[in-house]
Amino acid sequence: MTPILTAFKSSPDRGRGLARDMPVRWALEEVGQPYEVRLVTFGEMKAPGHKSLQPFGQIPTYEADGLVLFESGAIVLNIAETHPGLLPSEPEARARAIAWMFAAVSTVQPPIVERERSSLLERGEPWFAARQPVLEQEVRLRLADLSQRLGDADWLDGPFGVGDLMMVTVLRRPAGASLLGDYPNLAAYVERAEARPAFQRAFAAQLAVF
Repeated sequence: MTPILTAFKSSPDRGRGLARDMPVRWALEEVGQPYEVRLVTFGEMKAPGHKSLQPFGQIPTYEADGLVLFESGAIVLNIAETHPGLLPSEPEARARAIAWMFAAVSTVQPPIVERERSSLLERGEPWFAARQPVLEQEVRLRLADLSQRLGDADWLDGPFGVGDLMMVTVLRRPAGASLLGDYPNLAAYVERAEARPAFQRAFAAQLAVF
């Protein structure tokens, strides 16, 4: 069965490759797995049919050989575990790669998303201006630690893998990307990832929908 991925029929990211289906598309491209896309509107996402696949009424969902998954990180991990190319075969290296996936979504992403949320939803509030330096500092703490850990390496732990895919996905979010100029090795890290042919194919596929 060709995997089926759900994605926005009209993406709010305006074709910038930021919607949550992007890392899944990227992972599928990296492992050379063809896939189909079922586009859904915001209304369809909240309908019972889609919520039977994604209980929170979001995208993406992933269907392959009877398996139904939601949450982009979980989908990417399943792709990496069932196709060669994104996870090392050596057990300890494999465990470290998965740890970097968790670091991306659980440690680096939350302050970035919170800064974005504040910028979008709280701009008119009296506390907005005072809160921004605090939110920025939280993001910078994560970026500084990550920059130090990456050093002058190309990737986080050996060859490019699933941890890098998820970390770069997080770093591309605007509230983090806007600060990368102060961390040249992280900016170069993201640029290396974006130059990968698989990323380019995934980006083009998402852009075509917009």
